[in-house]
Amino acid sequence: MGKRRKQKRHKRRRTSVMMTLKGSEVLEKIPRLGGNSGRVYVPKSWIGKKVKVVLLDE
Repeated sequence: MGKRRKQKRHKRRRTSVMMTLKGSEVLEKIPRLGGNSGRVYVPKSWIGKKVKVVLLDE
């Protein structure tokens, strides 16, 4: 078998963008630790609906 090469990871540049979102409710929360990721809880009535999460702080 051949040798495995490490893939270079590119750093993502974070730039501010202006967004316009249309929706029916807004929640502002701070994600909490959930295993190996962050977790934000939403109301049960949101289950099965489309939700967007936007990072506000850099």
